Amino acid sequence: MMARYFITLALLAACAGCGKKAPPAPPPPTVSVAQPLQRDVVDWDEYIGRFQAPQSVTLRARVTGVVSRILFRDGQDVRAGDALFVIDPRPYQAQLAQAEAQIAASQAALTNAASVQARSAQLFRAQAVSREELENDQAQVRTQTANLKAARATATLARLNLGFTTVRAPVSGRVSSRRVSLGDQVTAGDTVLTTIVSLDPIWFAFDGAESFYLKYLREAQRGTRGSSRTASNPVDIQLADETGYSHHGRMAFVDNALDPNSGTIQAHAVVPNPDHFLTPGMFGRARLLGSGTYRAMLVPDEAIVTDQSRKLVWVLGRDGKPVQRVVELGPEVMGLRAIRDGLAPADLVVLDGIGALQPGATVTARRTSIKVRSGDAGPPPTSVTAPQSTAATFTDRAR
Repeated sequence: MMARYFITLALLAACAGCGKKAPPAPPPPTVSVAQPLQRDVVDWDEYIGRFQAPQSVTLRARVTGVVSRILFRDGQDVRAGDALFVIDPRPYQAQLAQAEAQIAASQAALTNAASVQARSAQLFRAQAVSREELENDQAQVRTQTANLKAARATATLARLNLGFTTVRAPVSGRVSSRRVSLGDQVTAGDTVLTTIVSLDPIWFAFDGAESFYLKYLREAQRGTRGSSRTASNPVDIQLADETGYSHHGRMAFVDNALDPNSGTIQAHAVVPNPDHFLTPGMFGRARLLGSGTYRAMLVPDEAIVTDQSRKLVWVLGRDGKPVQRVVELGPEVMGLRAIRDGLAPADLVVLDGIGALQPGATVTARRTSIKVRSGDAGPPPTSVTAPQSTAATFTDRAR
């Protein structure tokens, strides 16, 4: 009886299950796919640096004396040759007059000695004077000739010293504050008068890492990018309060050795500065041409997956199923990410729904296209705000 009871229960359970159907499988996920954009691009490497004056001159007094005039305003722009200081010239004018008088005296003595020598020569031919006397007169001519040369050299030195009493700007640029006052006694070669820095053009100096330096060397060997030692590679510069790269220069110098302590190498670019706006010591952010032109595939950053140290994108295989592809990333271009290697122009890249994808799974692909998102503005700018003023006063000038 018990066996029949259990058989009946099993039949009833089987009959109950016969009335229910298995739930339908979920539809395959829908994803957007598009071919990557193709663009010819160049890389830009970013550096931090400061502006430097190509010439920075410390003006010192070249003669000893008293400052009698100061002919510039502290901090003004000057041109090469402009007079800046006058050191009392009267003692040097007197020295020059004395030297010129000595020239006249030496010239007169030489003329007289030459005349005596000429008479002695005639008398010697007539055997009226001895050879010894003639030779003495000839020696006197040579002595007076040497004295005349010495007098002229003394006059030249006196004329130079008189010229040095007017201190002129050796280069065009901006002068600093005066370090002496009217009436100060200055000493030749010792007293600092002021300093001048040249401004146009100006240098933008920075340090480059060894890894970048090696990259540039390799590219120069391949011929894809000229070395900045020989090629005037472009440099764009952004100031601390700017959002774009509005200052443009060219590479002019790369040092001959790397610093073993920091592993960097010094370099600078030359930047035109006709309005003298750029000032030595000013901070800047620069981008330097970092590669030759190459063909890159552009995709959105959200289409890229990180798997530990690898970068991957999903693409549709020949069978329409997604597969992962390892790619080599490049810089951001027009709001998209450049792919150096790993993608072909005909590949269909999955743009969304990536989190639900599995290799070999069935998907419903919707074709779309990748759009440029922004202009080619280079690296993102640094956010800098000017400090607030500490006080303000009322003015009625506008009335």
